Amino acid sequence: MSDGDLDALRAQRMAQMQSQFGGGGGGNDAEKQQAQQEQMRAQEEMKHSILSQVLDQQARARLNTLKVSKPEKAQMFESMVIRMAQMGQVRGKLDDAQFVSILESVNAQMPQSKSTVKYDRRRAAIDSDDDEDYGC
Repeated sequence: MSDGDLDALRAQRMAQMQSQFGGGGGGNDAEKQQAQQEQMRAQEEMKHSILSQVLDQQARARLNTLKVSKPEKAQMFESMVIRMAQMGQVRGKLDDAQFVSILESVNAQMPQSKSTVKYDRRRAAIDSDDDEDYGC
């Protein structure tokens, strides 16, 4: 291959990689990433403000405990409470008992994963049924 062919292949490969990974101008990509981070920060701030308006202190404490133990369940709960608040279904602040009832409905919606334990007892090397039991 000649140098011209190699240069053409390199240019073609570079264009393919840039289109595949959304490349382009280097500064433009950083600006997009920063704008996306800013938007995520604003959404988180809005979510926290809605939750602080809707949940009382005990319910917030329970939510924080739930976040530590089961983050996906806490995220589902947060989205459900925010949706309820935006539709006007929440009147006043939710107390601990109401928190538990909403959490039970979230539990009903989540897919249940059943774990089973299967014992594989291999007695061939340890105990054989063919052996005679002496003394019984």
